Amino acid sequence: MKNWIGILLLLWISPAFAQEEVLRIGVAGLNHGHVGWVFEAHKRPDIEIVGIAEPNRALAERYVRAHGLSMDLIFESLEEMLEKTKPEAVTGFGTTFAHLEIVQQCAPRGVHVMVEKPLSVSLTHAREMATLAQKHQIHLLTNYETSWYATNEKAYELFKAGEIGEARKIVVRDGHRGPKKIGVGPDFLDWLTDPVLNGAGALMDFGCYGANLSTWLLDGKRPLSVTAITQQLNPADNPKVDDEATIILTYPSSQTIIEASWNWPIGRKDMEIYGLTGAIFSDNAKQLRVRVAKGYDGFEEEKMDLGARKAPFDDPFSVLKAVVRGKTKLASFDPYSLENNLIVMEILEAAKESANTGRTIFLEK
Repeated sequence: MKNWIGILLLLWISPAFAQEEVLRIGVAGLNHGHVGWVFEAHKRPDIEIVGIAEPNRALAERYVRAHGLSMDLIFESLEEMLEKTKPEAVTGFGTTFAHLEIVQQCAPRGVHVMVEKPLSVSLTHAREMATLAQKHQIHLLTNYETSWYATNEKAYELFKAGEIGEARKIVVRDGHRGPKKIGVGPDFLDWLTDPVLNGAGALMDFGCYGANLSTWLLDGKRPLSVTAITQQLNPADNPKVDDEATIILTYPSSQTIIEASWNWPIGRKDMEIYGLTGAIFSDNAKQLRVRVAKGYDGFEEEKMDLGARKAPFDDPFSVLKAVVRGKTKLASFDPYSLENNLIVMEILEAAKESANTGRTIFLEK
């Protein structure tokens, strides 16, 4: 009899437990090339897309058919989707310019938000988003692919453990052959190469990675100055925005160089940290090298092949769920964090000003 009671009790509580475990998310926009990630997450038992805000009916129908979903999920506006589906969190997969509106709509309703990098198109937008998030006590995360990399996590751990001494130079290189050359869809290409909807070109699209990683590695230090040079090396494909950007950040005892480009022949997301006694090379998502200096130009090198990061940091939607449910608290200046990404936007804003004026921009203390 006791066994039957236990089984009945388990059957009764299981649906409620399962419902509690599922994170109900809304999707704001479908014209971002990364949107496939959220549809893959929907296949998981713990993530459910409850609504999609997308005014472009043809675009919505294309994605719904491709992923075997119902058009009942599609809403003309974000406001309508929020009111009718009541998601716990919203993921932004539209233009970067639209990120502000997402927070304006979600924050007063207590709905948490995760956007694709960068946080916003401007520092003004970023600060308004932060004010709303703080006022209404929602989580506002920014997702970078490099936040999933076990190599970057390991590089951070080794650096903080003093394996190469105090940092003197950080070099971060990100990019590819350019949006048009790699074949991004027309809906993505239209706004990615628009200076208003994307904020700039390669400077915003890939400069944000280096600013984000530098801020994380240096415990949230703001640079003393920002100097940037941008070029338009492929005006036929990128007539309205830069496609080449080099950004130099100076700190009291180190320098960061960010090389963001839509002209790399081979796609890359790599990072180098140079300390007083050695260097760490995060070559990609899985391969890491550590060199310890020996003599003038000699070194001992250790190579590491790493797998995925441990859950929940192996996947952005797992991070979102863990943070929303209070199971994970982001560390100070974590790459996903709002405090980190406000500094990122300060750096990118200064970089745009520097590139436009030809001057080094000194940040206010």
